[in-house]
Amino acid sequence: MSKARSFSIYLLKDGLNATNALKDDHGMEVGADATGLPEGATLFVLDNAPREPWWTGYFGVRKPLRQVTKGALVFLPVGERCFALSFGHVFHYLKDAGYEYDFGLRVTLNSLDPNKLKSTDVLEPGAARRQRTQMPVDSNLTYFDFDRDSTILKSLTGKVKDEHKELFKHATGAANLRISTAVAADELIGLCETLLELYASDAYRTTFPDIQNIEPVRDPVVVDELNASLLTAFREKDENLYLAVPDIVDYRDNVCATFAGAGRGLVYDDVFMGRYYDYLERREVVLNDVDIDVLKRHALILTDEDGNARDRHSILKCMIYDTTLAGGSDVYHVNEGNWYKVETKYVDKLSAYLDPLCADLALPDYNHKGEGAYNKAVAAADASYVCLDITSIGPPGQTAVEPCDLYSVDGDLAVFHHVKVSTFSSQLSHLFNQGTNAIELLKLEPESDKKLRALIKGKVSAADFDGFTAPLDDQKFRVVFAIVTHKDKTALSANLPLFSRISLMRSMKALKVMSVDGQYGFVKDVSPKSAGKKKATKKGKKKARGDGS
Repeated sequence: MSKARSFSIYLLKDGLNATNALKDDHGMEVGADATGLPEGATLFVLDNAPREPWWTGYFGVRKPLRQVTKGALVFLPVGERCFALSFGHVFHYLKDAGYEYDFGLRVTLNSLDPNKLKSTDVLEPGAARRQRTQMPVDSNLTYFDFDRDSTILKSLTGKVKDEHKELFKHATGAANLRISTAVAADELIGLCETLLELYASDAYRTTFPDIQNIEPVRDPVVVDELNASLLTAFREKDENLYLAVPDIVDYRDNVCATFAGAGRGLVYDDVFMGRYYDYLERREVVLNDVDIDVLKRHALILTDEDGNARDRHSILKCMIYDTTLAGGSDVYHVNEGNWYKVETKYVDKLSAYLDPLCADLALPDYNHKGEGAYNKAVAAADASYVCLDITSIGPPGQTAVEPCDLYSVDGDLAVFHHVKVSTFSSQLSHLFNQGTNAIELLKLEPESDKKLRALIKGKVSAADFDGFTAPLDDQKFRVVFAIVTHKDKTALSANLPLFSRISLMRSMKALKVMSVDGQYGFVKDVSPKSAGKKKATKKGKKKARGDGS
């Protein structure tokens, strides 16, 4: 039996081959007097001179030691396409836009036995969390805790179906396909013909349904098209282009914002796209002169009220925008500077699930300096609400877990209102997780229930205490996410950024599993947008205190 050998295989884009797929400075030699190449194949080799490892000098090793870097790329025409077989660490000599970025994963999805998976690499875009999960035994996707609604599959490893075992038994797919196969060199064309058929197949949609609702866009050509669309929206001041802080921010600290990159900016008490346009106008920057590099260089800076900088984020990383490409129906979403493709049917699925859960809230309009001030004002004006903002029901020794911002009772239900200003911030995902985590604690931890009762007791009269706590006895709960916004509430879930919708659907499903009623709604933001103010200088602060001249 022939020995199995490892291959790393890339599929070049249409029109690319050995003559135009390599970077100009690749430095590889062509030919190397190979006699066993498949018909039509071209070999490039990397043959660097031997050199000392860095650690020999670091540790004073006297024995002469040399290491060499060798590698090869074999370009293999198959029909009207061309493959690149990479040996050693030389794949980076391929042009970034020269190969199909979904080839390896798609072939793997079509070739693997769904019950014989070994490893997954996933990404949760909302939190930018990456995770690798491995199983000691063959498993199906259920055991990898893969969430089809909110997780992107980046790589998959497993055993192939019986019909492919003669060619290869295991496969790992990402942009490239990694396999071990015992086929001879003159059989590689036949192998690649099979891989082309697997790449063209949609069979994986049945085997792994909904596994690619969201895909990262890594093809530089497509990214350039999407960035061009983003720039057009920016220059035309598209109302669907938003600016958001790409991080968790505690707005109770009176966080303000300014901009940098084109000179000193004013300090604003809120973050939205209009502020950046105002900054550019004040700095006399022409919108048509702004390109992607400028958006990367310009920054949103979080500050205190005096303009002292805290956190800095590039403008591109702060932009949120959805678009489509000419001739296509899929939606593309930019989040933290990265583009994602979302299937149209999945966007429709989000709306169908979430829109019926949007409720008209009885909460008053928002016209306050912050969430904390709003929560206190609501409870002070209406005795049916208890303000539990900045409290905790976390068990001893664990991190603080806020039960909610506002607590009330509706019939036989205990209602937990979680309030968040703005629909643009990535904090929404944090808000939704907070709501489900608090309920889970109340369901599972008696100590958390005791803490909640104690908090309520300290806020209401003795006569009202039983009325407020009666629903807790039967654990009849409702969770309401109240989102403060200037947007039209009739747009329902479309008011929320894509990944916030995904997080909300996941949270609503988690609440349903716990037999908890879940709702969300919008509170009208009627607070005025204040004008920016100049940054306070050290000299100006001294004058204000009377200790400087």
